[in-house]
Amino acid sequence: MKEWGGRLRRVQIGNALSAFGSGFTLPYMFVYVDQVRGLGSAAAGAVFTVFALAALAVLPFTGRGIDRYGPRPVLLAGTVLAAVGAFAFGQAASTPGLLLSSFLFGAGVTTCQPALATMIVRCTGRTERSRAFALQFTLVNLGMGIGALVGGQIVDTADPASLTRLFTIEAVTFLGLAAVTGTAKMPPAVVEPDPAGAAGGSAAAGGPAKGGGLRAMVADKAMLRLCVLAGLIFFTCYGQFESGVAAFATDTVGTAPSTLGLAIGANALTIVLLQMFVVRITERRRRTTAMAAAGAVWLAAWGMAVVAGLIRTETMAATVAIVAVYALFGVGESLLAPTMGPIVADLAPSRLLGTYNAGYALVKQIAVAVGPAVGVLLVGSGTWPLYLAAMALCTLLIVALAVRLREHLTPAQDNVRVLAVQQHELRELQTAA
Repeated sequence: MKEWGGRLRRVQIGNALSAFGSGFTLPYMFVYVDQVRGLGSAAAGAVFTVFALAALAVLPFTGRGIDRYGPRPVLLAGTVLAAVGAFAFGQAASTPGLLLSSFLFGAGVTTCQPALATMIVRCTGRTERSRAFALQFTLVNLGMGIGALVGGQIVDTADPASLTRLFTIEAVTFLGLAAVTGTAKMPPAVVEPDPAGAAGGSAAAGGPAKGGGLRAMVADKAMLRLCVLAGLIFFTCYGQFESGVAAFATDTVGTAPSTLGLAIGANALTIVLLQMFVVRITERRRRTTAMAAAGAVWLAAWGMAVVAGLIRTETMAATVAIVAVYALFGVGESLLAPTMGPIVADLAPSRLLGTYNAGYALVKQIAVAVGPAVGVLLVGSGTWPLYLAAMALCTLLIVALAVRLREHLTPAQDNVRVLAVQQHELRELQTAA
């Protein structure tokens, strides 16, 4: 893989460090505010709300900053914000102090994401990009899983100092991210010529006319359609399996919290085991086909959740069904990892790559924030069949929108170019034989 021994490796290490830091503390923020500081669940909920709102405040400026100054300065700014926020969070004992720290923390973490994605694009060519994003996704899951495991060994709700230590270590982790990835020199943005079959570039698929910033992205019909699809994907999967599905499993099915942890572990293990195998399959398929396939797999996951709800009195069988739900989510996520990021990169003009990545991250953040509220509300009100039916309908809509998106992408953006090259080489071999 291009630049594997240098820049790209440092970027991927940065992705792993960032994920490790998130897994290290995020699972314990609620407990820290509610139990350790004794401020109650309302204050804990407000902390998470502010953490999410910070993304809405900084992402529009993040994209503009990446396009104007490059991803490295923006990443450094994000790591400093995150480090200060994490350290202050561990020291704060009052609600105002925790809210301010949470805002800085959330703003820093969110700023790092599009900067790291832009760095991956800068360090790879078109043919290498899917593998790079797939590896990023694998490292993120590994990092978060290991971080949660290590953090769990440090946390002691009876000892506030253990939580302070936890957030201090995370602050150091973000400084490590700045040292490893923030000091890596990025190659300049290069305008890559569109390959055969993609003449006309993004404009040929309803892309943006020349313009600046968010206005150009909003004018890109293909990008808007991708954002709608991405929002539905993040709402239906990522916004549910740690909230709505977890509430369904524990409250409706009666799954023990320890078993739920096993199910979430099965999700991460599925991704780690399958990701690099799946990427070899998706490299030979349309990206829209892979996205539609992810929706189909998630439809099976929601079907398995229905089974768990119907047989919830059979404890062992219901437990197996819940674990299968999370594992199937992992299969779908593995299909999406090599497709979503590369499509955003191919749609974006090189001068607006940061804006496109930030816009995509903003859609993701909104969907992940809204998803848990809807899921927990429906499950908590006792209408779990309605909840599962709504999620199943969303997955069917994902399949339909993915297929429709095909009409608005150039062949190269949908990975058809790679297929055409492989078929041409096969014909040449047959002729030579």
